[in-house]
Amino acid sequence: MIYAIRIIAVFGVFGLALTNSMSAVSRTYDPIADGKRITVEATKYEHGESVPKDPVQAYALYCEAARLGYADAQFKLGWMIANGRGVPRDNGLAAALFSLAADQGHEHAERMRGFVGRASPYLPSCLMSPEAEPSLPPTPVFALVIPQSAGRNADPTVVASIDWTRGQLERKRVVQIVQRLAPQFGIDPDFALSIITIESAFDPKAKSPKDAQGLMQLIPATADRFGVRNIYDPTENVRGGLAYLRWLLAYFKGYVPWVAAAYNAGEGNVENYKGVPPFNETRNYVKRLCKLYPKNIHTYDAGVVGPSRIAAGSLADSVCLAPNGLAHK
Repeated sequence: MIYAIRIIAVFGVFGLALTNSMSAVSRTYDPIADGKRITVEATKYEHGESVPKDPVQAYALYCEAARLGYADAQFKLGWMIANGRGVPRDNGLAAALFSLAADQGHEHAERMRGFVGRASPYLPSCLMSPEAEPSLPPTPVFALVIPQSAGRNADPTVVASIDWTRGQLERKRVVQIVQRLAPQFGIDPDFALSIITIESAFDPKAKSPKDAQGLMQLIPATADRFGVRNIYDPTENVRGGLAYLRWLLAYFKGYVPWVAAAYNAGEGNVENYKGVPPFNETRNYVKRLCKLYPKNIHTYDAGVVGPSRIAAGSLADSVCLAPNGLAHK
C-alpha cells in the first residue's frame, strides 16, 4: 500500500512538473523580464550582497542581460567599464553602452553619457555571443543584436530565437557579403551594415509582421522591383537591398536621413511630408541610423534616377540630423 502511494506521489509530482513545463513553453518569451532577473543577480555579485563579491561574474551576467536589450544592464555594464571594476577602464566603450541605455529612456544613462566623452564605435565583445570573454577585442556596433532597440522592424519572436552559438559566424559571413557587394552599388559598407543591424539584427530568416523579409527586410514588392528571386538567400537579399539603397540615394541626392526614412516608410511618405514622416517608428529608425552611421550625406550616382521634387536644393551638412531637424549629438 505504501509502495503504491509512493508511485502515485511520484507520478503526481511528475505530472505537475510536466504541466508547469508545458505552461511555461506556451507563454510568450519576454527577454526584458529575463534581463531584469539576470541584472538583479549580477548586482549581487558586483556589490557582494548575500554572495561573495565577484566582479568577473557580475560582468558576465550584465553582458547576458544587456544582450537581451535590458537598458539597466547596459547602463550597469557601462558603469563597471567607466570605473574599471574588474575590467580595463574605457570611457569610449562606457559611453557607447550609456548611449544604448539612454536611447531606451534610461535616465541615469542619459546623464552619464555626457560625462564620459565621445562614444566608441565599438561595444564589448561579450555582447556579440554568450561565449565571448571580456578580454576579447571589442566588436563593431553594427554587429550587435539588441532585441528591443528603437526602430527594429524584425518580429521580436524571430529575434528572440536567434541561435547565439552561431551568431559570430553568421554575422561574419554577412559582413563579408556586404563588403564584397556594396562597392559594386556605390554604397558605403558601413551604411549598409547599419541598415542591416536595425532591420534584421543580421538574421537572414527574419520576417516582420508587415511581411518584410531577410537581412535587409525587403517586402515582396521591393524584392520583385529589384529582381530578387529568393528573398531569404543572404546574397540575393543584400543585393536587392543595396540596389534599393542606390536608388534612394540618387532620388534624395544622398541625404542620409531621408534615405533612411524612405527605406523604413517608403519614398512616397517622405515626399508627402517633405522630409522624415511624423511616424514614431520612422523617427526612431532615423535616430538609430544616425547613431550607427553619423554622416549626413552619402555619395550617389545621379544617373540612376532623377532627383525627387523635394531634393532640389543643397542638403549638405556635417552631421546626421535627428528626426526633429536638429543636429544629432
